[in-house]
Formats: sequence, structure tokens, C-alpha cells
Amino acid sequence: MKEKASCPALFLAAPASGQGKTTITSAIARYFTEQGKVVRVFKTGPDYLDPQILAQASHGHVEQLDMWMAGENYCQQKLYEAAQEADLILVEGAMGLFDGEPSSADLAARFNIPVAIVMDVKGMAQTAAAVAIGLANFRDDYSCYGLIANNCSSERHAQLIREALAEQLPLLACLKKDADIALPERHLGLVQASEVFDELEQKFTLGCEWLADGVKRANGNESTEKLLLTLPPSVDFYAGEIEKVGKLLEGKKIAIARDLAFSFIYQANTRLLEEMGATLHYFSPLKDTQLPDADALWLPGGYPELYAQQLAANTQLQTQITGFYNAGKPVLAECGGFLYCLNELVDLDNKHHKMCGVLNGQGSMSGKRGCQGMQKAMLPEGEIHGHAHHRSRAIMEVDAMGYGQRQRHPAPGEAIYRDKKLTASYLHLFFPSNPTLIADLFTGKLQAVDQQKLTDWQNYAASGTDKNSVDKKQAANKQQASSQQHAAMQAQQ
Repeated sequence: MKEKASCPALFLAAPASGQGKTTITSAIARYFTEQGKVVRVFKTGPDYLDPQILAQASHGHVEQLDMWMAGENYCQQKLYEAAQEADLILVEGAMGLFDGEPSSADLAARFNIPVAIVMDVKGMAQTAAAVAIGLANFRDDYSCYGLIANNCSSERHAQLIREALAEQLPLLACLKKDADIALPERHLGLVQASEVFDELEQKFTLGCEWLADGVKRANGNESTEKLLLTLPPSVDFYAGEIEKVGKLLEGKKIAIARDLAFSFIYQANTRLLEEMGATLHYFSPLKDTQLPDADALWLPGGYPELYAQQLAANTQLQTQITGFYNAGKPVLAECGGFLYCLNELVDLDNKHHKMCGVLNGQGSMSGKRGCQGMQKAMLPEGEIHGHAHHRSRAIMEVDAMGYGQRQRHPAPGEAIYRDKKLTASYLHLFFPSNPTLIADLFTGKLQAVDQQKLTDWQNYAASGTDKNSVDKKQAANKQQASSQQHAAMQAQQ
């Protein structure tokens, strides 16, 4: 029988993005933390920015839960571990409740976590109740804890929603619109917590008062009124079946860029590297002029475009990175780290800045347009799950050695580049989805590129998403190769 741990848990989900989930989840986390409770928060999906905010609010680390990216057993084990130490588990959903494969609803149902619906009710009243009741009853494999009505402007507004809900769904809170509570944002989402630490602390303090006031304004019956300010029911979590990882990086030293320009780092990734025996040395491309003594280098994603001038001015470190690469040492560059490896980066003001130049290409910001979504990185060493999320483009003077495979679309995903022992792309990799592959990348045990697969990918990309045309091209290529081989044999005869 599997080991079990029980803990109160609540899943914060919404009908769409932009409803206020992170603001409300952080307020709940800080409220219970102030009550002396140990709060563990998880974020659904591949998100770097929301977890930074939630970690500060809860005074604890925040990890990603995604059954496609991380695997069902991984999610199960992380919830089980959290339940052993926490008084409350909060999970913040992504996008709408049923969006994505798997969706937030799938995750909540799989682990039996009750769902609190967060909805921006501006411009509607009884309709908000209808939507919430519809979300609560759309499927029967999860339970709904109630509705949190955000941007509920007045007592009358709250009353209309409450009366429309009647006894069908509890009204947990009616939260007023308050600019002092709103979290700061920029082009890729929320501002990094480390940039606005003091401002966030003020918002969390106000958020606790805002939350308590919103619960009072819900003005339901005695039990409903206090639901959101008391611990939800306990949920049973069971240990997951995860294979133990060997010491595949024993004795290896890995240098990791980490500062305001490079901060998109999953804690699960660094923990895995350490579990495999690696010693991690962090450095700042913004400030440091010397790379740490290391066997491998990881340049993660972040906001290099916001600090491009400062990065370009640090020519000493760029020279160090170029020397590291030229020495044939392993380098992994993801998204912002990939842009840092190019010849230059054009920032949001259309200014050109010299980068490291280890890959021939130019990165440039593209305003509001970009790419996001789950993908597998298809590498010669195997497959690893990850995602793309960027609003820039890279114009490359070198050929890709592979592409990502999109989760739900047949077209090739992000291009992947390799030169010497550098592997670079826009993809953010989730290391625990293939620890052996990650060990290969950081030890430099790289495999030869599958040229036939690369040709097929390139043919597919050139033909769009029409699989029939790809099949025809592949058949034509084979026929042409056969004809050439036959002609060569005749010439030899």
C-alpha cells in the first residue's frame, strides 16, 4: 500500500487568464502564513514569474505542477512531499479551468483538490453566477469549493451575485478593485519579485486586509462567510513512483548565470543537478567579469533585452564565455541565454547591442507577437519536455540541427542549434523529464545528428503543415536517391 499524507488543499482556477488568480493566491498564502501556518504553493504549467511572487508571499519555495511536462508520478510525489510538511497546499491554475491538455481541471480531478473559481465579475452580476455554476458542474470528477468574485464594485453588486448563486454554490469573497493590490507587469508577464521586493511586501499586507474585507462583503450564511479564511478540507496525497537518479554528474562543476537578466530557473532543475552529484556555481553576466571554474555552463532564460546595454558592456565576461565555448566545454543556452550567445541583440527601443557571438545570428524583440506553448526538444540524445515563451525572433546564419515537437500541432517547433558542445534554442527544458539526457548535455556526451530526421523536419517546415506534401517529398527524395544509386551502379559497370 502506498504511503499517504493528508493536508488541507485548495485549487485556484478561473474561466480565463487575467482574472486575478496570482494576486488572490498570494493574498491567501500570505494571510495563512501570518497566522503561523506553513503554506506550500504550486503553480500549474511552465511559469517562472508567478512562482517568484508566490514564493515571497508564502515564505517558501514554489514548484510547477504539470502532468505533461513533469509527468503524473512526479506531480503526485511533489504533492505528497508538500503534504508531509505543510498546513495548507495551494495550487494556482493556468489559463481557463478547462484549457490545455492536461488542463487545470484534469490536475484538480486527478488529485482530488477542491476548486475555488476566481472570476473578474466587472460588467456582470447574475451572469457571473451562471458562469460559475456552469464551471462547477461542467464535469463530475472534481468538486467546487465556491466562487471568488474579483472586481466586485459594490454591496449591491455582491448581493445580485449572491442571490443568483442561491444555494447552488458558496460565494467565498467579493473583492473590490484596488490598484494598490495589483501586481506589477511587463511584456512577458509579471515583474520579477527580486526587482520589487519591498513593493510586493506592501501589496501582501494590503492584500490580507483586502481578502478579509472581501470575505465579509460576500455576506453569506455563517459557514460560507468564513470558508476562505479557514483551512479547507484535508486531501489525501500518496507517494509517487519515481525512479531514483544516479550520480551521473558526480564531481562536475556547473556554472549557472543568475541575476536580473537571467532568472528563469526551475528549482526542480537545480535540485536535480545537485541530486546527480553536481556542484553549482552561480555568477552574474551583468556584474561578474570572470566565469567560475567549471566543467559546464548553463545560460538560462530571462530578460536580457532589458539589460542588453549592461550585458554588452561586460566584454570581459563575454570573452570568458567565448573561450569556454572554444575550449569545447559543454554549454546549454535557453531562450534569453540563447539570445546572449548570438552576435547581437536588438532591444525594445531598436538599439543594437553586441552579445557573445558564439552563434552567428541576430536576436530582436518583436513587440507583442511571439511564441508560447509546450514542446519536446528532439535531440540526438533523446527527447526532453519543455516549453517556449518569448516575444523575440532570432535570424540565424547557421542551420538548425533539430526542432522541437509541439504538444498539439504537427508543424516543427523551435529550432535547436548545436556547435561544438553548445546546445542552444528558445526552449526552456524541464530537466526531471529526462535526467539522463541532461547529464549527457552537461558532460558533453553528445550524439551525432540524425541527418535523415533533420531533412524530414526541414521538408515538413518548408511545406507548412500539409503532411501529404511531406510524404510526397520524402517519397520523391527516396526515389531520387534510388535513381542516383542505380545510375552510379550502371556507370561502374
